[in-house]
Amino acid sequence: MTLFFPDLNVWLALSVADHAHRSVAANYLSRLTANDRLIFSRYTQLGLLRLLTNPAVMGNQTLTLKEAWRVYDSWLEDPRVEFYLEPRGVDSKLRSITKLFASLPASKAIGDCWMLAFAAEIQAILVTFDGALYGHAKKLGYSAMIPA
Repeated sequence: MTLFFPDLNVWLALSVADHAHRSVAANYLSRLTANDRLIFSRYTQLGLLRLLTNPAVMGNQTLTLKEAWRVYDSWLEDPRVEFYLEPRGVDSKLRSITKLFASLPASKAIGDCWMLAFAAEIQAILVTFDGALYGHAKKLGYSAMIPA
């Protein structure tokens, strides 16, 4: 079984019909086997709910929180999708990774560090459209991919 940990940009592309990366994300999803697993963490769960209900992101397709929960729940109906609690070692991994980004503003870097730490701790492949996050993962020797 292979674990894949999608970034918020991938979950959003998979969840919104007219998203710019929808076809690429859907193609990626279609290539997964029944033994592969897509992982939600609390961070990605809350992030997807936040983005789906944000008018600046969704425009006239903004969902209510109730509707966003339905989108999330529909993902959990797919047997390949699972929610993982935080692993025990993620805090020390997060602290270690954040040291590498100490000179950057934390707004974007802290989320990226969390994604890297969580993926590393559960031994999952980080899946992202974010080229910088992908580059950080590769630089640190973590498994990562950009859907194609």
